[in-house]
Amino acid sequence: MWQGLINFGKFLLFLGLGILILWLVYRSQNAAFQEDCALKGVPAADCSLLDKVWQDFTSVRWGWIVLVLTAFTLSNVSRALRWQMLIRPLGYRPHFFNAFWTTVLGYFANLGLPRLGEVVRAGSLARYENIAIEKVMGTVVVDRVFDVISILLVTSLAIALEFDQLWGYFSQYADWNSKTGALKQLVLWGVPVMIVGLIATWFLRHQIRNSSIYRKVRSLVAGFGEGISSFRQIDRPWLFLFHSIAIWGMYYLMTYLCFFSFAPTAHLGAVAALVVFVAGGWGIVIPSPGGMGTYHFLAQTALGLYGVGGDDGFSWANIAYFSIQLGGNVLMGILALLLLPVFNRRYHPQPVVNELPG
Repeated sequence: MWQGLINFGKFLLFLGLGILILWLVYRSQNAAFQEDCALKGVPAADCSLLDKVWQDFTSVRWGWIVLVLTAFTLSNVSRALRWQMLIRPLGYRPHFFNAFWTTVLGYFANLGLPRLGEVVRAGSLARYENIAIEKVMGTVVVDRVFDVISILLVTSLAIALEFDQLWGYFSQYADWNSKTGALKQLVLWGVPVMIVGLIATWFLRHQIRNSSIYRKVRSLVAGFGEGISSFRQIDRPWLFLFHSIAIWGMYYLMTYLCFFSFAPTAHLGAVAALVVFVAGGWGIVIPSPGGMGTYHFLAQTALGLYGVGGDDGFSWANIAYFSIQLGGNVLMGILALLLLPVFNRRYHPQPVVNELPG
């Protein structure tokens, strides 16, 4: 009961954070929108940013949104296939159906609580495929490590291609002195606390090793490590690399294709799509439900680099965000909840022969 209340509290916290950020973005953009209306002589009563966003939604070319959702689905196909490759060296052959739909279910869970999706995804597959959850979690960690590497690589590519423009923007708006001061304070307080913690751990090491909690954690870590080590045993590394590229290639296409769905962004090119994709990607990484608010702010800011007005950037961010979340994560997440129990009612997982030694 207490764990349920704690999880619900976390859900409300992160949901509130996402709504707050979205509201702050809206408030800032609405103020600029009202100023623009005043300069044009448009009465305040006829100047509503919410009405503009709604009108922009009604003008969307939905054929492009269908292609965006197709790219989203294909990215999940590659992610499921790549995940199967990580699990097979553990001695199990998970069915593609389970790997795909539990992946979708994980995205759905992330809308409720950031990072909860990884646990839901691993737990669901472990249950349906009869695998120890700590082993599956190890493979999920490997999967996410490659995602971190991928986003760093595409971020580096975006910076290399648009370095002058990005540097000009940050030089104009970033307050480097305040950032340096905050870093100094973090080091000043963080290092002593870390040293004290390490000293206390050293003096209490025997008590810690003899505790039941330590033994349980050690057992979990062993299974977790086995899951992580599965990467060294994959039989076709080139195929693993292909799916890794395909996943992030589809993510990029989702942004690029969405440009064509909205008239004010339809003229933007492939490099602009890369920069907006990277900015929006980091917005998703920041802990808020599905990147709510943070995605809007960063994507809108990146669009501003290419001359897209703040109100149009806000509309595009909403179109991209809600089309993918509602048409992809929510709809497909509900399908996963319905289809997984039906499929696994008569499904019996089969282990493979080439298990990891020891």
